[in-house]
Amino acid sequence: MPVTLRVALGNVSRCARDYSVYLVTLAFATCLLYSFNASGDYLLAMPLTGPQLEVIHKARDITGAFSVFVVLVFAVLVAYATRFIVRRRSREFGTYALLGMRAPALAAILAAEGALVGLAALAAGLALGVVASPAFGAVAAFVFGVPWRLAWSFSPAAALDACAWFAGIEGLAIALSVVDVLRRPLVELLEHDCAPEQLTFATHRGVTRAQAVLAVVLLAVVWGSCVVQPGLFVIAILPMGWAAYVATSLVFRLVATGAPGRVRRGSSYWEGLRAFTLRQVEGHVSTGCQALSCTCVLVACAVCMICAGLLFSVGQRAAGLADPGALSEASLAPIGYVGIFYGEAFLVAAAAVLALQQVSQAADGRRAYATLMALGTDERQARAAVRAQVGVAFALPAALAVVHDCFGLMLVRQLAGGVPDEVFLAIAACSVVGTLGLLALYYLLCVRECARVLLGEV
Repeated sequence: MPVTLRVALGNVSRCARDYSVYLVTLAFATCLLYSFNASGDYLLAMPLTGPQLEVIHKARDITGAFSVFVVLVFAVLVAYATRFIVRRRSREFGTYALLGMRAPALAAILAAEGALVGLAALAAGLALGVVASPAFGAVAAFVFGVPWRLAWSFSPAAALDACAWFAGIEGLAIALSVVDVLRRPLVELLEHDCAPEQLTFATHRGVTRAQAVLAVVLLAVVWGSCVVQPGLFVIAILPMGWAAYVATSLVFRLVATGAPGRVRRGSSYWEGLRAFTLRQVEGHVSTGCQALSCTCVLVACAVCMICAGLLFSVGQRAAGLADPGALSEASLAPIGYVGIFYGEAFLVAAAAVLALQQVSQAADGRRAYATLMALGTDERQARAAVRAQVGVAFALPAALAVVHDCFGLMLVRQLAGGVPDEVFLAIAACSVVGTLGLLALYYLLCVRECARVLLGEV
């Protein structure tokens, strides 16, 4: 076995638990890519009539055309996740170079590690797609209005498509990571993992008030159009989305500027490790404002898109555009199904970006936690501090996303005419609960990895 491959295998085995967020993200991405391409096969496994079969075959062409966007979303996500890996292990790569390893050997190790991790994630994602095929089949049957039955299925064609897309995305990400590592000076590699990105906030009262006014104006425009002028929001959806992102970023800036001071004035500030935890939270919010804002908007969009896709299919059938027993050729069910998968892609991307950003920043607080433990702090209290700082980072975007969705779902409700209120509430509740469940999963993974970095847990 070549030395580079042996080193790569040892590194992957040693670091597998450290990069659970990365592996889970790649597996989820592969699962969604496979399931999106296999949606037609899920439907063909149902008891369909002749007209339904004809429409399903046409729908497969439509969903196939829209799959490119899902691929682009995950391409950006994988590139971001790969940057996280490079940052976490830059000191290790620098040590290799310091010991005399030449650039070709280092590049070979990086490529081999990326390939091994990619193969593991690909296998896990395809297996997850097969295991979850009844659930995806149920969603497809609901959207297209066809009978559903419990059935597990595997689509060789969809698996090959997912493998091809994944290989292209992962190969490009590996190439970019190799270039990123090789172009950095040795000193930068050795210190890169402990050099936090700093984001400066204006503390002048006039600037803060201007930011608050701008945030209120932008939110009033976005939320007001959702309630009063839904057609305007749909027509100008991209500018509205950008306005929501800017307003959300301003809100987080204001929180990072003003909230810590109010907490410090409280009587319980000096109890336990609250002062220490607040300082860590303050640093993470200030340096990760963009990630928090992006996560918040993506989560809000994901919930609305999933609800819209499900409600759209119900509304189509309720309006008589498709017969209960057979699909019309004019049915727009494929568009609703595409919206659901776009929402799921946004949701995975949002949760992954937030978790990876928190884990990447964990190295910045390693010295602070080491000092804390050296002073005799109880390990249980230290773990509670880790949970608190990660919890705040997850709770802030989730809470504001729920507020965004209160108005966004009003928009969806107006567009989904003919849907009973109880159906709308059930679908909205399931979408919100499912979203919070995925965020909770990433939170647990993130806490575990941050604890390993900050406290040296095994």
